[in-house]
Amino acid sequence: MSSLARRGAAVALAAGLLVSVAACSSSGGASSTGAAGDGDNANSIILITPTPIGSNNFLQLASDGAKEAGEKYDASVDVYESEDPTSIQQNLDAAIREKPSIIIGVSFSVLDQFTEAAADNPDQQFLLIDTSAENPTPNLTAATFKEYEATYLTGVEAGLLTQKNNVGVVAALDTPFIHRWIDPFYAGAKSVNPGVATSAQFVGGDNPFGDQARAKAQAQILADGGVDYVQAAASGGNTGVFEAAAESGFKAFGVDTNQCLESPGNVVDNAIKRVDVALVNSVGDILDGTTGGFTSYGLAEGGVSLTGLEDGVADSQCLIADHPDVIEKVAAVRDQIVSGQVVVTDPLTAG
Repeated sequence: MSSLARRGAAVALAAGLLVSVAACSSSGGASSTGAAGDGDNANSIILITPTPIGSNNFLQLASDGAKEAGEKYDASVDVYESEDPTSIQQNLDAAIREKPSIIIGVSFSVLDQFTEAAADNPDQQFLLIDTSAENPTPNLTAATFKEYEATYLTGVEAGLLTQKNNVGVVAALDTPFIHRWIDPFYAGAKSVNPGVATSAQFVGGDNPFGDQARAKAQAQILADGGVDYVQAAASGGNTGVFEAAAESGFKAFGVDTNQCLESPGNVVDNAIKRVDVALVNSVGDILDGTTGGFTSYGLAEGGVSLTGLEDGVADSQCLIADHPDVIEKVAAVRDQIVSGQVVVTDPLTAG
């Protein structure tokens, strides 16, 4: 992403999509998990999560990435799991006292604390994953994602698979950032099926990223309107979309991780983000002395993809596994995006 200023409030509103805010949140304090290495490592990493990892696959990927980076770069690794904003700050303060090689934070939820800490501690290296500061200091590095490239590909799948020639999106809010899961989906569908109809419903309300009942109701509106493939972009509310799919017979797409496992038989594929890949690469850059600024990971960088294009799709429980012909066509489109032959417009920078 080339314009940090455009993210601002939009990123904050997109909390759930980026971090799956429906993650388990227990009542205990922050925790630390084991280290990779024997304690004599020259390098050290501390990862701070905004909520307990629990069953949150996105945060688990971050933890796995930190441990992989520890093994690759011979670094000790600690994971501090936060409970709330207060414990995020407590964990950050504790990490700074440890003076590791790199302190890593995941999601917009830690953005303000990390931005301030980086300014106050210029000799400490910080890394943000899935968010970036508007005016970063030289010791604050960030890795973000081109979610819109993966969503374009789920749109291609929907355009090829639809029987009713009608596809839609259930999104948390009608904001520029969340349109990264809407506009590219439409564009991908229309690229292979120019006559396909498209529509969106928004969850809204007091809990747009976690209200399963409202998300389910919006999905039902789409189904009643004749939509047979729905991109779910409501974070914790996606479960409600999948419930509606099971009851009404349409099919859905998940985001961030393999959500086919959450509702077998109802989810076609997922626009996934490889936070582990971005984390490992960014740690390597920092340890090599390349610090500050940000890198945006898309299809070319291996930062986003589809479950259907990854190894193990046959065991993914995703419906796309039953359509190898569609997978082949989508793989060809992915290659065109990587080569630059097809350019997917980022809704944040459009217009």
